[in-house]
Amino acid sequence: MFKSETGMLEEHGHEVVRYTVSNDEFDKAGAVGKLAATFGMLWSFRNYRAVRALIGKHRPDVVHVHTFFPLLSPSVLYAAKRMGVPVVATLHDTRFVCPVATSLRDGKICNECGDGHYLRMARHACFKGSRLQSLLVAGIFKYHRVRRSFYRQIDRYICLNENQMDLLRGIGFDASRMVKKYNFVPDAQANMAAERVAGLPERYAVFYGRIGAEKGIRVLQRIWNRIDDIPLVVMGGGPLEDEFRAWADKRSNVYFLGYTPHEQCMAIAKAGEFVVFPSIWYEGCSMVEIESESLGLPLVATDLGFSAEAVRDGYNGVKVPLGDLDGWVEAIRRLWEQPELCRQMGANARRDYEDKYTPENNYQQLIGIYQDAVKR
Repeated sequence: MFKSETGMLEEHGHEVVRYTVSNDEFDKAGAVGKLAATFGMLWSFRNYRAVRALIGKHRPDVVHVHTFFPLLSPSVLYAAKRMGVPVVATLHDTRFVCPVATSLRDGKICNECGDGHYLRMARHACFKGSRLQSLLVAGIFKYHRVRRSFYRQIDRYICLNENQMDLLRGIGFDASRMVKKYNFVPDAQANMAAERVAGLPERYAVFYGRIGAEKGIRVLQRIWNRIDDIPLVVMGGGPLEDEFRAWADKRSNVYFLGYTPHEQCMAIAKAGEFVVFPSIWYEGCSMVEIESESLGLPLVATDLGFSAEAVRDGYNGVKVPLGDLDGWVEAIRRLWEQPELCRQMGANARRDYEDKYTPENNYQQLIGIYQDAVKR
């Protein structure tokens, strides 16, 4: 969304100064490097100085932070505020409630650290599977909670769904600073035709996205272990890719295409009947879901996070309670066996996209947020 928003702003004539770092620097570092980088999460002098210098040179109206952890550190928030520039932050995850941002522990929802007692992270090795790194991260978040860095240094929080707002209000964040703004995607339906690929069946359900545990990949496997007569096309890559491929190879009705270039992925998805989205964590504003709606495809999704408000049962898709495998099988069979209902839900999904997730709509909202932050 960082690239999409900056590009959109420039298309509307705004000057955008980008400042980015890559978390790959952390992941590729050795043990000593990771330890040093973890300490840098408390306060990065390098990034603090760099952001102050950029502000001094360009004199921006607003600083918009998409993520500051782990490498930028909260120091960049202080850099902007000390230079007299309002700060807007998009919350792509639940970082302020759960320092590792997933609100997951052992595959289950966990928001215990919202109470500020972060030391339990070390007991469970929540951060990168390391008790030592988890202990350091716990100390970093405790320090900034005591300083109220996340409460005082941000003028506007852009939340991506109601669930995020409820979680923040629950731990004392100022509701008057929160605003909900969804993500957006370009109009996929207007720019492409459905693609029929040799070797794929005439009709199929679709899953595309990251092949990771948090996206419900293992849930997807358990669902299709119960379904042997409905084809499933899966596109994407990720940490569970090899495991998933080995499973898919044993099933005659599962077609795993692996990583698929985005435009081709959209065209193949568009030829499907509906999209399944069995995520087990709090999605912020899933690009998969809003892309699917732009394609005119109904969704079968977990009743959790963004999906809880994005999917309206019987209108643009079906919501299934977390962990309800019977409900998943029933919902999938219902759509599969009623193509006309599926098409109607798809048309409703398209209307929902046009109402909520277009670039122009998003631009107007974003500029309004910036103006409010400046006035504040």
